[in-house]
Amino acid sequence: MHRLQLFIHRSAPVPLRSTSLYSHLWQHARFKTQGPTEQYGLKRFSTAEATVETSDPARMREKTLTMATLNPQVKAVEYAVRGPIVIKAGDIERGLQQGVKQPFTEVIKANIGDAHAMGQQPITFVRQVVALCCFPELLDSPTFPDDAKQRAQRILQDCGGRSLGSYSASQGVECVRKDIADYITHRDQGVPSDWNNIYLTTGASDGIMSILKLLVSGQGRSRTGVMIPIPQYPLYSAAISELEAVRINYYLDEANCWALDIEELQRAYLTAKEHCQPKVLCIINPGNPTGTILLIFMVETVSNLVTLYLLELVYQDNVYSSDCQFHSFKKVLYEMGPEYFNNVELASFHSTSKGYTGECGFRGGYMEVLNMDTQVMAQLVKLLSVRLCPPVSGQAAMDVIVNPPREHEPSYAQFTKEKSSVLDALAHKASLTEQILNSVPGIKCNPVQGAMYAFPQIFIPPPAIQEAQSLSMAPDMLYCLKLLEETGICVVPGSGFGQKEGTYHFRMTILPSPEKLKVLLEKLKEFHLRFLEEYSQPEPQITSQGQHREMSKQPD
Repeated sequence: MHRLQLFIHRSAPVPLRSTSLYSHLWQHARFKTQGPTEQYGLKRFSTAEATVETSDPARMREKTLTMATLNPQVKAVEYAVRGPIVIKAGDIERGLQQGVKQPFTEVIKANIGDAHAMGQQPITFVRQVVALCCFPELLDSPTFPDDAKQRAQRILQDCGGRSLGSYSASQGVECVRKDIADYITHRDQGVPSDWNNIYLTTGASDGIMSILKLLVSGQGRSRTGVMIPIPQYPLYSAAISELEAVRINYYLDEANCWALDIEELQRAYLTAKEHCQPKVLCIINPGNPTGTILLIFMVETVSNLVTLYLLELVYQDNVYSSDCQFHSFKKVLYEMGPEYFNNVELASFHSTSKGYTGECGFRGGYMEVLNMDTQVMAQLVKLLSVRLCPPVSGQAAMDVIVNPPREHEPSYAQFTKEKSSVLDALAHKASLTEQILNSVPGIKCNPVQGAMYAFPQIFIPPPAIQEAQSLSMAPDMLYCLKLLEETGICVVPGSGFGQKEGTYHFRMTILPSPEKLKVLLEKLKEFHLRFLEEYSQPEPQITSQGQHREMSKQPD
């Protein structure tokens, strides 16, 4: 006797054409309740559970979607930032809440750049404007400053029905697009930005995916190749897998503070031309996960070197080194002359999630698209219209970031104080992270010049490598897993971002509070020394080429 579990959602009306099927099932179903209804909570209001008995195995319906029939591109997608280590961290955290004993009292999630989850406080002015947009009745409240009210009223005027709950145009709210264009013009010291080239997106990821969809085509040797920096942000490799494009790695120079190596870029390009058609060059500036800022001559050289479509993901507010300055590709192209500015195809992305605001949950972002063919631009608008529009609340948050209080406005002093506090703290934590990690035998960390991550190289003794291989696991995955299980610290293995063969890394965010970051780094230091001792490996020395050389002295 076989039983088929049928779940009927009460909230969904039954189509008339299905009435006979439901009548048949209803007549032949034996409903049952498994235990007290209190155990089910709200579930009892949304489903009715039926057991249908049948003596004919042939009538059992096979699942249409299985791992065998699943889109192979979906199976190929990997996203290390929320991969197995993070899932394990969630399990441990739930266990702690239920009283499971661990050698630590909390899980410190340093795996993702989620500023508010790490304790960073929201920027008051951003929340005030978004709150006013969400609940316009507050516009009459004396609690809110006039400059916040003026911005909210302006945004609402461009929303259907003066409500944030209405759809916007697929490209985004018009006044927000115009504010972004003004912001970019100011950022690039007068280089003009046309608001018609601005598209609001659901975070930067949505925009990147949309542009890649336009670019990927061809078969065999004509298939689109996408050049990505190694180490890279896993969004790129995941998107390339999903779209079945060809991934082209170009390695950053770790011995030179993760600099972009032009010769390496040329090598990767020429090698790839033998089996695909390189069309896209991805740049992350400042780097994620490396924290490196591109020097202006690198931007000039890249712009002069390639005839590829440039994708630039920017963390333009997150610059900490006094020796470094952010230079947008657009500004450099303008300075190189009309031949470049009017011809090089460029898409640049920014979001509410990074910078000094850290508003990840709003999923706000934008892209500026330059020199796109007008017919292709119409296709882009068509593609964007399929998802209707980005979250309008995220668009409002993006508007505040690009249109902050001016010097003469009432919110300026508080806004400036909060912004400086966040960026100064990040600069301090970047320096602290580099300093403490470099004090540990077997760990080498390049300066964190920008962004919000460190990507140190770690020495893993051969016995640990052999153990990892026996478990079909990357050595730095084993390292990070043991770190999590022994200390509660969650970081991401470098293998999830890409790295040169024979080197091992992990990525950690510098977002925890200074007090918690110190605890994290000290616990990490203690763990690493225990790890070296456990596997009885002589103290390593990392050479200028980034490789490890064993020394006879054991770590103290």
